[in-house]
Amino acid sequence: MAQVARVLWPVPHALAWRLGGRLQSALPAQSRAGFAGAAGGPGPAATARKGSPRLLGAAALALGGVLGLYHTARWHLRAQDLRAERSAAQLSLSSRLQLTLYQYKTCPFCSKVRAFLDFHALPYQVVEVNPVRRAEIKFSSYRKVPILLAQEGESLQQLNDSSVIISALKTYLVSGQPLEDIITYYPPMKAVNDQGKEVTEFCNKYWLMLDEKEAQRMYGGKEARTEEMKWRQWADDWLVHLISPNVYRTPAEALASFDYIVREGKFGTVEGAVAKYMGAAAMYLISKRLKSRHHLQDDVREDLYEAANKWVAAVGKDQPFMGGQQPNLADLFRGISLDRPDDSAASGGKGHSHGPSFLSPPHLEGAGKDARTPGSGSPSRSYMTPHRSHSRAGDGGWF
Repeated sequence: MAQVARVLWPVPHALAWRLGGRLQSALPAQSRAGFAGAAGGPGPAATARKGSPRLLGAAALALGGVLGLYHTARWHLRAQDLRAERSAAQLSLSSRLQLTLYQYKTCPFCSKVRAFLDFHALPYQVVEVNPVRRAEIKFSSYRKVPILLAQEGESLQQLNDSSVIISALKTYLVSGQPLEDIITYYPPMKAVNDQGKEVTEFCNKYWLMLDEKEAQRMYGGKEARTEEMKWRQWADDWLVHLISPNVYRTPAEALASFDYIVREGKFGTVEGAVAKYMGAAAMYLISKRLKSRHHLQDDVREDLYEAANKWVAAVGKDQPFMGGQQPNLADLFRGISLDRPDDSAASGGKGHSHGPSFLSPPHLEGAGKDARTPGSGSPSRSYMTPHRSHSRAGDGGWF
């Protein structure tokens, strides 16, 4: 039996080989390739398996790139939609307000309020106040300018002090809170200044009353908010004291300043003549007292140059504004105009449309000659608006 098996063993193999050969020849080329691969040969399937990881990686990268572009485009479109929504919301809010600004045209406090209103495209009416009689603001117990009357529906609110006006309106535009409520965040407070005179100061006047999300959206971080407040206050606490000593440095400069003030202000003929000569003499003497009180240099221009250079250095070389690519409140209201301001030419007689102004008679033109943008060789856009010339509390008193 074993011998028979050994004899027959080659027969099935030979038959299988013959059948297999015939079957293989009868199969399509792809099937034969498959058989060859199954038998251990390097068929196309094996080659495809070797290249498949590379193909899958390339496909994954392509898919990731497409998804990244999609989400980037979607984010940009959403950001544009949000900006458009906020602009529309601010436009809706601003349309609810009817604003009337009581001002002296040459007053820097009033100039910075006009700058804010113009920058935010808020429509307003101007009432020029006679600096002697001030009959236009007889309705108010607060006797300084600027004063802003804001009509919101049936509610009429009076806003005093330029910094309070700006902070309250900006809070209103960002948050949408009723202006009547916002004003309560800036209560007036009686205080006694260094000269023993009772003055009115306003609490929180550099703060915008925003919740956490609103503040994050506006500033992006606490540091930017702190810097804005710091420089707004810097102008009040230091820069203001440099203005009168520079404007009224000599009798001739004091007279030129008051000639401009009288010409641009609302004075009668007699009032204008009295203000021009008596005001110039008084402010020349006051400027000397201020120079001594604040320990200014003999050449007060040097203190002004140093202040302007300090601002330029703080802004830095990598951004156009203290607020970065867009001006913040510190930028808008720290502007010294090196040319004589011309409100009528700038905005049709309503106020400056390109920023704040500083009373700058011809003898002060070029006062910022050393305040140059680093690397530019040209005068910087240093926004540093002067404030009052007498005390730290409140606006007004500018002559």
